[in-house]
Amino acid sequence: MSKQADSGDDDAARRQAVADFKQAVNMTPAQLEKWLDTDDSKRVGQKQGNAESTGHQSGRRIVELLHRHVQDLSADDIAHMRKVIGYIHRHQAQGPTKSDPASSDWRYSLMNWGHDPEKK
Repeated sequence: MSKQADSGDDDAARRQAVADFKQAVNMTPAQLEKWLDTDDSKRVGQKQGNAESTGHQSGRRIVELLHRHVQDLSADDIAHMRKVIGYIHRHQAQGPTKSDPASSDWRYSLMNWGHDPEKK
């Protein structure tokens, strides 16, 4: 395979990752920033001791990614986008564990990753 064909494959994979990210992340940067400032956002997720949760850290990075132009995204940014897409899809499939998904930790965790399952 030629270098040019590899580049085309890479570009297609990159475009697909960006499109999938935009579909999975349904919160605007402003909505996500506001959410990340709440106590519920800071309370949920996996964390070590009193450290910031993985999802909360990811949420801050998602805000940055949403503000960037596609052409300015690095390979590391695209990798994080893929991680976000995977997390959202896996977590959505699990569903809420309580009878009220609107106030469940399941929803709050997804929101830290930029996806509000209650948003239409």
